[in-house]
Amino acid sequence: MRNTYPPSIIDVEASGFGAKSYPIEIGVVRHDGAKWCKLIRPFDHWMHWDEEAEALHGITREMLNNHGLSPIRVCHELNHFLSNTQVYSDGWVVDNPWLIKLYAASGVEMSFTCRALDYVLNETQMEYWHQVKSDIEDHTKDSRHRASTDALIIQKTFVKTKQIA
Repeated sequence: MRNTYPPSIIDVEASGFGAKSYPIEIGVVRHDGAKWCKLIRPFDHWMHWDEEAEALHGITREMLNNHGLSPIRVCHELNHFLSNTQVYSDGWVVDNPWLIKLYAASGVEMSFTCRALDYVLNETQMEYWHQVKSDIEDHTKDSRHRASTDALIIQKTFVKTKQIA
């Protein structure tokens, strides 16, 4: 896997916050600026739904059923988009298990690796992270809490804090 700058960022929105939740949207901003985002139509056995999570990201079950892609197709498209690369998440502790759940349920092998963003942040970046991210969020035209928007904000925050450091 090659080292790229800025790092490719992934963000996952889910049906809830607990262990029974499952991924419903994945957004990625690759190191070269290319973006990919898809809604995921849940498997029939994925039943858990949290109204608070829906209120946060604004994705309804109806949206998933009408516009979501099959989980298997999402896995294949995401593999093709990321290929044999490394992608980073600022919420790795939840995003990575959701990715594992998606790929395992789909019977598809993940072709990329997801790591915690902390692996590529230095101390100065961590010190300024929350303030810089807040400033970027305040100036972002798309205020939705959605996977693609979040991934782009995270990548911009990485670049800005790297410049400060």
